[in-house]
Amino acid sequence: MAGQAQRVIEKFWQIQDDGDYTKLAPLFAENAILEDPIWGTYRGRDAILSFMTKMVDEMSDRQVHFTADEIYGDDHAVWARWTMHSPEGDRGGVGIYKVKDGKLTYYRDYMDPPKGQE
Repeated sequence: MAGQAQRVIEKFWQIQDDGDYTKLAPLFAENAILEDPIWGTYRGRDAILSFMTKMVDEMSDRQVHFTADEIYGDDHAVWARWTMHSPEGDRGGVGIYKVKDGKLTYYRDYMDPPKGQE
């Protein structure tokens, strides 16, 4: 049975599927940390909102969208296996998430290398 953290991340992916990443910001705690392997580390909800605002344009311009392939977690931690879809091809990845009191406190993505660079 899915725990509280898994339900938060399932909501995260429902929102992300719509393409407006700014709507994800309320899911984060005030002191949350987001680590992106390409764009860097963001500390605090305001910094995360700024990053998500940038991602709306970046992902639209690059014609990139993500799908969650599998989500599993309990009341505190979750992992999600996802696929990034783009005109250059698909790339897999995994996100790890920590949740406390119904809010994301930590989020980190790991991405497969581009095809041909494995």
